[in-house]
Order: sequence, then C-alpha cells, then structure tokens
Amino acid sequence: MTSIGILGAGRVGTNLAGKLSAAGHHVTLGSRNPEDAATRTMGPAPRIAFADQRTTARTTDIVINATPGDSSLERLTELRTELAGKILIDVSNAARDAADGLPDDLCYPGSSLAEKLQAALPDTRVVKTLNTMLFMVMTAPETLATPPTAYLSGDDENAKETVTGLLGDLGWHPERIENLGDITTARATEAMILIVPHILRRHGFKPFAVSLAR
Repeated sequence: MTSIGILGAGRVGTNLAGKLSAAGHHVTLGSRNPEDAATRTMGPAPRIAFADQRTTARTTDIVINATPGDSSLERLTELRTELAGKILIDVSNAARDAADGLPDDLCYPGSSLAEKLQAALPDTRVVKTLNTMLFMVMTAPETLATPPTAYLSGDDENAKETVTGLLGDLGWHPERIENLGDITTARATEAMILIVPHILRRHGFKPFAVSLAR
C-alpha cells in the first residue's frame, strides 16, 4: 500500500484515482479547487482524499502528473521543494490545440515535457508512461481487442521498477510494459500525440492505444 498523490482532478486524474484506490492505495486528488473536485466526483472512496496541489505533493510518497501538459512545467516547477526525493509519474502530453480542441502541435519539439520536468526538478525521479492512449485504457487495458503497450521512460531504474508495480495494479501485464530507456526517450512517445486527432476525427471518441506489435 502506497500513498499516491494525483495532480489534476479531470478525467485522467479521477480515473486513475479510482483504480489505484480500489487496489488498496491511499490516494489524494490534488486540484486548485479541492472542494469542487470532491463535488464533481461520485463521492470519495475510502482511500481517496482531496487537497490543493501543494499539499498533495508534500504529503504523498509518489506523485502522478495529470495536469494539462501545456501548463504542467510551470505548475510543477512551483512544487520543486514538495516533489524533492519523490517519484513523479508523468502521464501528460504537452501539445497545442487546434481550433476544434484536439492536439495540433508539440509544445517542446526536439525535446519533451518529461525531459523539461526532469531538468526543472533535479531532486525528483521522473518516469514517463501511459501517455500513448485514451484515459480509459490507462486503467482497463484488457478492454481493447489488441493488447496495448505501456511505455516507460526515465533515468532511474529503481523508479521505473516501482512504476511497473503500480502499472500492474492498473491491470498491465509485465509483457505489455516496454522500458524504452532514459528520459530522453519520452520525446518519442510524446510525439505520438500527433496521431490522436486524426484517429478521433475519423473514428470518434473510442478507446485506443498506440501499441507495439510483435
């Protein structure tokens, strides 16, 4: 059982909170308006609490970044002290949106949000994962007809092992988790966001993931 803080109480954050709580972890959902977040959810599970983002980062063991990727760097840099010594799991993509609200271009071409976060938070171990799928697949990979892939990027192997264990709690089998290497490999998976709008415009908002077939 681990104390997990989730920064961002939108669809991604609340979806992860529910599954991790059901797996036995104590979860704190951190948002700028925690009372609002508590009201919008279906009601807190026994292991889900609500707090502001600074408190969430300070009081939990592992932190998940589920804030909008285009503003994550600024938000999390302000939490440098609170995040020191912790694992930060980054599931966001930093993209600029087109007129229809779908991703249109990368915020950090030639780099990645994960790399920027690691540089800004040198005392934090950043691990990138779960950013190559729609949010509902993150916690229910078994629902896709083709087994999806969860990619891992990060400089610290021990941190990636810990994250692999949490992915198992979300339903991911070890053979479907691909360790790509250090944090610079996150630029490859973050670039995959550019395929998302084309798939959504063609097929609608249906669960999918960008997977490795062997």
